[in-house]
Formats: sequence, C-alpha cells, structure tokens
Amino acid sequence: MRAVTISSPGGPEVLGWGEVPDPVCGPGEVLVDVAATAVNRADTLQRQGHYPPPPGASEVLGLECSGVISEVGADVTGWSVGDEVCALLSGGGYAERVAVPAGQLLPRPAGVELATAAALPEVVCTVWSNVFMLAGLRAGEVFLVHGGSSGIGTMAIQLAKRAGARVATTAGSAEKLAFCRELGAEIGVDHREQDFVEVVREATDGHGADVVLDIIGAKYLARNLDVLAIGGRLMGIGMQGGTKAEIDLGKLMRKRGSVHATTLRSRPATGPGGKAEIVAAVRHDVWPDVERGVVRPIVDRRLPMSRAGEAHALLESSTHIGKVLLVPDA
Repeated sequence: MRAVTISSPGGPEVLGWGEVPDPVCGPGEVLVDVAATAVNRADTLQRQGHYPPPPGASEVLGLECSGVISEVGADVTGWSVGDEVCALLSGGGYAERVAVPAGQLLPRPAGVELATAAALPEVVCTVWSNVFMLAGLRAGEVFLVHGGSSGIGTMAIQLAKRAGARVATTAGSAEKLAFCRELGAEIGVDHREQDFVEVVREATDGHGADVVLDIIGAKYLARNLDVLAIGGRLMGIGMQGGTKAEIDLGKLMRKRGSVHATTLRSRPATGPGGKAEIVAAVRHDVWPDVERGVVRPIVDRRLPMSRAGEAHALLESSTHIGKVLLVPDA
C-alpha cells in the first residue's frame, strides 16, 4: 500500500508518498480502507523527531481516520466488512489502509459525509475526556479555550455551548474570532492585542474561568492560574509555548484550583482511562448531537496525501480554521 513517509526528521519538505508494508489485522482489530485522515499538531512534532509513537503503534503519521472496514479480526463483534466508520488511532492514518483496535471505532455519523467524518475522532475524544469526563464542566460555568479557531477549539466551543456553559476563547484575528462567535463563543480575545485575563475577568464581573482548556503550555501557565475562578480547573493538553514553567502553589491553593495535564495518544487501548472507554463515552454522549447537526465537524480544506507537506506547513502557519484533511491519492 501507499502511505506518507518521513525521509528524516525535519520540516514539511521531508514528507513523501510511497510504498510501505501493508498493516496486519490482529485479534481484536479491524482493517479500514482509509477515506481521509486529519492533520494534528502531534503529527508535526513526530515529523520533527520529537514525538515518537507509543510501543507497538504504526510509525506512519495519523491519529484519526475515516473509511470502510475491509477485514475483521478474531474476537471482534459488532462490526462487519463494509461498515463506514471513523476511528481514533495511535498512528497509521496517513495511508491507504490502517489496522484499528475495535474499541476505537465509531460509526460514521448519519448526515456526515465519510471523508469529513475524519475530522471528528481526535478532537471530540480530546475535548470530551478533558473538559467533561475529567474537569466536569457544568451548565452556567465559564469555559475558556485557547486557540478557538483550531480543530480542538472549534469542537470545544460547540460542546461547551451545548452543555450550557458561558464560552470564552482566544484567537489571532478578527476573522477567527467572528467564526468562534458563530459557533457559540460569547467572549472573544484577540491574543495579539489583548490580555485574556483582563478580558475574561471583566466580562465575568471578576469571576474568571471555571475551566480552562490550554494548548499553549508553559508560556500561559501563570496567566491561566490568574484567570481561574475559585475552584477552577486548568486542563493542559498542549505544549506549543514550552514545557517548563514555575507554578505559584500559594495562588493555586487560595483558589482551591487544580491543574491536570493529559495526552490521548499514549493511553492504553482498553481498561480504566483507556481509549475504548473514552470512545464509548463519546458515542453515547456526543454522537447523537453530531447526527442531529447540533455539533458539526469544521473543515478548512482537504488535500491529497502526496501534498502532506503542504498541509503541515498550513497547520504550522496557523492560518487555517478547523481541521485540515488528507485523502489518499487517486
């Protein structure tokens, strides 16, 4: 089969499109003929040599996909050849075919075109597991997400709004903030010109944010603590702004706050806190509203996999809104 390859760690130009060994369908797995995959920040880190796949995972990039089941392995129930699905992956999505643990499959939502469904698994599972399963965002609370126009951000805004939260977001342009408001954000902060702590606290009469979903990391840590409300929960899921920073424990204690940092890729396939548990929760709690159109995938554009380097450059430029998809070359 063909897949996106990495000639050596480096920039987007190291990505190619060539022949690789076919995946093997093991017990508890299915093979999916890929209709589309999506580009995530973790993919750009792996391309640079900074984020290797977990043990046993495919070396091929790609943390989610959509497609059609072409083979069902031993011990798999509830899925059949020909089923249209999307899937959360530990790797392998930038290819014509991928092996997937059955517990990480989701049915293609009714009303969502098959390739477009590739924009859903990673962002929905990330947001749901952090903001709702762990942070417990409730109706009436204030939710702040950084990078509201990103794939994660566009999904987080929709799910928080659906839950009855008051949504605040940061973004880097008036166009992006306008789009975030269309999705349900009430408070918008242009991070190039405004201080999100001041804007959020003023808009909430000094209350601050009950839950913060942060993709930046060290650069924003101190200010995220400043914006937290009493009893606030800071969820760290990214390190675009660095990995190391000091934390003011006194401030955190006075606010009775908590800081959680999680990754999705390295979680076990099964067991408590595993990918299958998160996927099952998403299917039960989110998928019905995706099928009703209350929550929708946001796709900036789709490109052929042979142009994966162009897609990575686009993601790293942060000029996109929502997800960037890759489809196998004809």
